[in-house]
Amino acid sequence: MVDLGYYTSEALTLLQALIGIPSISREEEAAADFLQNYIEESGIMTGRSGNNIWCISPMFDTNKPTILLNSHIDTVKPVNGWRKHPFTPKQDNGKLYGLGSNDAGASVVSLFQAYRYLSTTEQAYNLIFLASCEEEVSGKNGIESVLPQLPLIALGIVGEPTEMHPAVAEKGLMVLDVTAHGKSGHAARNEGENAIYKILPDIQWFQSHQFPNVSPLLGPVKMTVTQINAGTQHNVIPDTCTAVVDIRSNECYSNQELFEEISRHINCEVKARSFRLNSSSIPLDHPFIQRAVSLGRVAFGSPTLSDQALMNFPSVKIGPGKSSRSHTADEYVMIQEITEAIDLYIQILDGLVI
Repeated sequence: MVDLGYYTSEALTLLQALIGIPSISREEEAAADFLQNYIEESGIMTGRSGNNIWCISPMFDTNKPTILLNSHIDTVKPVNGWRKHPFTPKQDNGKLYGLGSNDAGASVVSLFQAYRYLSTTEQAYNLIFLASCEEEVSGKNGIESVLPQLPLIALGIVGEPTEMHPAVAEKGLMVLDVTAHGKSGHAARNEGENAIYKILPDIQWFQSHQFPNVSPLLGPVKMTVTQINAGTQHNVIPDTCTAVVDIRSNECYSNQELFEEISRHINCEVKARSFRLNSSSIPLDHPFIQRAVSLGRVAFGSPTLSDQALMNFPSVKIGPGKSSRSHTADEYVMIQEITEAIDLYIQILDGLVI
C-alpha cells in the first residue's frame, strides 16, 4: 500500500525548497546543486551533466526496456503583476504559490516520489528519473545534451501541467526569418525598389495557405507572421524588409518537409533557425496510454511545446497542474494535485509492461 501522505509531504518539502532557489533558464546551477544533494541524502546515487541531474534504478537490467521520467527545473523570468513574492513559497487555501510551482516543479517532485517508490519494487522495466534544465528556452545544454549519456530509452514520460491527462501528440515549432531585398532611393522621387512591397505577397501566402494534412489530434499546421522590420527613416525607400514567421507543425509533417514546401512557394529569401523541434506523437494503443485511459484519463493533443520535441523515442506528456497557470503572475499548484499525480503515476506504472 502506497503511503500517499508521506510521499506528498516529501514532495511539498522539496517543491517549496526549489521555489525558494531562483532557477531561470540557463541559471539553474544553485537549484541543480540543491536537488542533487537532496537526492543523494535520501540514499540514491546521481549522475550529473551541467545542470541536469538523473538517477537510475538500482536493479537496472539490460534485458529490460527503460522508462524515462523527466521534467525540468528551469523557469521563465517572473512576469509583471506578481502580488506575492515569486521566490517565496506560500501555502494558502490548499494552493502552493511560487514561480515554477505549476510549470513544472509539481511534476519534478511528483515524478521523483513515484521514482522513489517504483525503484524499490520489481518491475518489467528499468526506470530513470531526470531533472533537466533549459527546457523553457529549448537550450542545447538541456535534455538534448543528456540523452546520449543515458541507456536506450523505450518510453519517455514528460512532466508538464496537463491535469494528469496524457498528451499523446504535441505540436512542433519552427521559426523562419524571411528577407526581401529591394533598392534604396528617395521617397519623394520615383526611384528604388521598396522591399516592404516585395515581401507583401509572401506575407499574404503565409496568412492564407493551408497544408492539406490535418491531424485529428493537433489540427492543421499553423503559420503566423509575428514580427516585421524595415526602413530607417520616413523619406528613404527601404532596401530590406524582414519578417519572422512562427510555425507550429503537426505530426503529419517534419519541419524539414514544411520548410521545403514553403521554399517552393515564396519568392523572398527564407532561413529556418532550427529544424530540431519537431511534432511528436504516441499511438493510442500504447500500453501506457491504455492504462491511463482505463483510470479515467482523457488522451488529447497539446498545442504547446516541451522537451518531447527532442526525444527520438515514444513519449507522452502528463503532469499535475493546469497549462493556463504557466508563465502567469501568482503561479500556483493545488496541493491535492500533487497527491493525485503521485498516485496516478504509480497506478499507471506499477506492473506496466511495454
